Amino acid sequence: QVQLVESGGGLVQPGGSLRLSCQASGFTVDSYTIAWFRQAPGKEREGVSCIASSDGSTYYIQSVGERFTISRDLAKNTVYLQMNSLKPEDTAVYYCATGPITKLLLQPDDFPYWGQGTQVTVSS
Repeated sequence: QVQLVESGGGLVQPGGSLRLSCQASGFTVDSYTIAWFRQAPGKEREGVSCIASSDGSTYYIQSVGERFTISRDLAKNTVYLQMNSLKPEDTAVYYCATGPITKLLLQPDDFPYWGQGTQVTVSS
């Protein structure tokens, strides 16, 4: 059964860094596209980054620029989101998601499998 478990969230000051982990089971992370989404209170769920299963190519939304890096460790069957230079606007619950797809996608409806989320709070 496909399962995703996020971890690594927490409270960090502006300018700080966090690394989120998405541990997968029931599939290998080089077989499906895996994406990170976030949702702040009162806002719709927003795609942040994704990594394609085919060649490991990556995509990021403009607002995160070069601050975030998505990567995968096949030996650990885990996908990471390294978040640097964090801003208060990055505060949200972060979710990883996947599905039987291989393209770079950041539309929530395209992803049938989701983790439970991990809270990221950026505040002084």
